[in-house]
Amino acid sequence: MSAHGFTQSELNETGRPPHSPQDILKLYVYGYMNRIRSSRRLETESKRNVEVMWLLKRLSPDHKTIARFRRDNSAALKSVFRDFVKMCLKLGLYGREFAAIDGSKFKAVNSIDWNLSVTELNERIKRLSIRIDEYMEQLNETDEAEKDNFESTTESDIKQIIERLSTRKNTYEAYLEELKENGETQKSLTDSDARLMRDAKGFDVSYNVQMSVDSKNKLISEFNVTNDGNDMKQLFEMAAATTEILETPNIIATADTGYNNPSEIAKCIENDITPQIIGSEGAMCIPCPEHEAQTIESHENGKAVFIKERNIVICPMGNILYPKHYKNSGRTGIYYNYTACSNCQHRCTKVKYRQFAARMKKVDFSKEFNIDNLFIKQIHLKPDLKITDKRKTLAEHPFGTIKRSMDAGYLLTRGLKNVNGEFSLTFLAYNLKRVINILGTKKLIAAMV
Repeated sequence: MSAHGFTQSELNETGRPPHSPQDILKLYVYGYMNRIRSSRRLETESKRNVEVMWLLKRLSPDHKTIARFRRDNSAALKSVFRDFVKMCLKLGLYGREFAAIDGSKFKAVNSIDWNLSVTELNERIKRLSIRIDEYMEQLNETDEAEKDNFESTTESDIKQIIERLSTRKNTYEAYLEELKENGETQKSLTDSDARLMRDAKGFDVSYNVQMSVDSKNKLISEFNVTNDGNDMKQLFEMAAATTEILETPNIIATADTGYNNPSEIAKCIENDITPQIIGSEGAMCIPCPEHEAQTIESHENGKAVFIKERNIVICPMGNILYPKHYKNSGRTGIYYNYTACSNCQHRCTKVKYRQFAARMKKVDFSKEFNIDNLFIKQIHLKPDLKITDKRKTLAEHPFGTIKRSMDAGYLLTRGLKNVNGEFSLTFLAYNLKRVINILGTKKLIAAMV
């Protein structure tokens, strides 16, 4: 337990001993496997459930102790999840060849009314300003009127209302300034890390949970919790983390069209990961090894990727460059992105104007490579309709099981750090149940011993 970084895993020489982190961990794993995630319900179960009494040797920790354990050991819980994956890897339960990546939204501990966007803040400030002006005008009329027509308490009440409205307006203005400094577009008051996102039912304040599932036994390989509203920037990070934990040099990573980001695809290919973006017509981005160009060393400015079927170039900085015009009967094109290139400090080519420093010149479609001292790797597309159904059975089924069967479709903790710890328990419980169904309880116990 100390190797994973659990708090209070080593006893002090003085004082009463705390609850063992092993016991609390066993209680949480049992609870998540049996749809019991609340710390108060786990405390109740330790007093009435015979299985939990046997598991904890008649100990009954307080709900605050139980909740504090999950909050203080989020990183250690993620380590336990990965440790179990490593054990399953040694048992040969992971194929390490094909992984499906998908994301799903989970409701955060934050009401939609307590999530404020920049537009909403500006509207509220405008409404408050109008109300304050109305009360100020009424206060001026009160001061000018005769005392026998208006009681003194009326003036005092108006001043209190103005003070209350001004305080609220100042708070909203402070929120706007904070968002401007942080570069954010919305603020959640209960859970500051949660964001308003679109899901299947509309909009809700949620977290975007990413998951990678191995194809052999549908075991979860890796996961990550983000507050990005979409999956456009998640493909490479999840695929790279999957290859690392499964200890494989390369892997086929499949995902839906929500991950269709050429920059992420280029990163995967440069790191020997085969991306397969699945749409309604099958795979959209599969490199064909027999058509891949040979590796050519690039100069100090990095590499560029040319995707022929899409007629775009990914520059070394990861920006998408579009064709501007063609020469030589359409065989040679000039590619650049005015917005990206004008703000880029990366000098790719020597050109007259600085704002086109990253401009790609002279792409000859008749050759594999021909761009000013830059390496271009062509990515060919090869549709594969069979992968579509396979991806759905891998990535979407675990999310459905977790949300419905395990009753974990909403969160109990706040903050990215704590939510990661909560999902470590959720995915650990899911993998445990899967391995029990695959190996059986006795073989699993023997492997853990």
